[in-house]
Amino acid sequence: MATEHYDTLSIGSGQGGNFVCWTRASAGKKTAVIERKWLGGSCPNVACLPTKNVLYSAEVLHLSQKYAATGLLKTAGTGVDMAVVRQRKREMVEGMADTDKGAFEKSGAEYVAGHGKLVGEQSIEVELDGGGKRIMTADNILICTGSTASIPNTPGIEKAKPLTHIEMLELDEVPKHLVILGGGYSGLEFAQAFRRFGSEVTVLERNKKILKREDDDVSSALVEILMEEGIQFHTSVNISNVSGISGQSVTLSGTRDGQPLEVKGSHLLVAGGRVPNTQNMGLETVGIDVAASGHVKVNEYLQTSVPGIFALGDCAGSPYFTHIGFDDYRIVSSFLDNKQPLRSTTGRQVPSTLYTSPELAHVGLSENEARRTGVECRLAKLPMAAVLRSRTMDATRGFAKALVSAENDAILGFTALGPRAGEMLPVVQLAMSAGLPYTSIAGLIVTHPTMCEGLVALFGSVAPRS
Repeated sequence: MATEHYDTLSIGSGQGGNFVCWTRASAGKKTAVIERKWLGGSCPNVACLPTKNVLYSAEVLHLSQKYAATGLLKTAGTGVDMAVVRQRKREMVEGMADTDKGAFEKSGAEYVAGHGKLVGEQSIEVELDGGGKRIMTADNILICTGSTASIPNTPGIEKAKPLTHIEMLELDEVPKHLVILGGGYSGLEFAQAFRRFGSEVTVLERNKKILKREDDDVSSALVEILMEEGIQFHTSVNISNVSGISGQSVTLSGTRDGQPLEVKGSHLLVAGGRVPNTQNMGLETVGIDVAASGHVKVNEYLQTSVPGIFALGDCAGSPYFTHIGFDDYRIVSSFLDNKQPLRSTTGRQVPSTLYTSPELAHVGLSENEARRTGVECRLAKLPMAAVLRSRTMDATRGFAKALVSAENDAILGFTALGPRAGEMLPVVQLAMSAGLPYTSIAGLIVTHPTMCEGLVALFGSVAPRS
């Protein structure tokens, strides 16, 4: 079997692997991306973008019903056609695939459809989708295989054929009663969307509170808003058995705070976390160290234990966000281009946004973390109603808060629960990354009325150092 040699090969076409190969190919290097399933990885196909597409459809329906009730709209739909929602999502996904195909063509990087497996420190065997095999070698190999929804080993759950985020995005009907296992990001986004589509929704969370890592005031405020929309929440839940079939009828039995609990629904969504796709890849063949969690072990430059092999994104244990996958690309590219890297994972910012309505955005230190680690700081908090742009959208629920160092004027953390909260992050992030004091934001002239105008009031309310 003939062997082809490349500068860089990526197993998986996620954000990090794609951009490394596109960038190096544009610079004249021979590169290829090997993908067994989705061109572009999960984000544009079955995760971030299609999920937000469906959330937007739910918001459009919600707003039309809301303003029909006020008399602003003379008519409004009483329901939703999920086939139309699905088709709108599919068209966007197709458009993203065309964009990725264009990037391969423009850069000169090769796309190989098939399953890649390491057979040597510089060698990959590819079982091609169309049949046959290829042996490909490279100076640099990237493992960029992402992650998969985790299904708990609860008795009966596999037989129940539960939905994951992938199947949720392909539903052509509105579930009568959607039961969701998991009160994290994915669970809450689907909970609100399908409640707005017309489903009865129950969220079951094993921890004592929803969004366990968030500050108590943040979690409580968001849960209150979602409950007002009709979503039911049960926390401190331990499910011991599942019976029935999702899509027909399912029953979940267990305990809540130690007391018996039984929840019945028509559909079951499992949204309780993710596991890395690192099985059947030949990692052990070449001696790549893997953590007990299944993640590939990497250093601050995303190097594995084998020289010349890197791991990026979810499979490497990087925070499970596409924007972090993109930063992984920048780290690896910096390493390959300079040999004296300009970037690493050490101390990098990890911003996040939960796309419920209102959105929840966060970067840096939280109040809980500050208390736990003994960091002394000043807290400023502003109700979202004080951000005048929120009043123009009838979306005044929530608040923004900032943590500023007690020793100097450095911004340590920022959280916002409000409309378009995610769009407020970059201003704060830039100040934090540049080491600017909070006064640099407090003194800005910001367009009125915008959501970022609220940052001026928020940071302007920080108490002076004592």
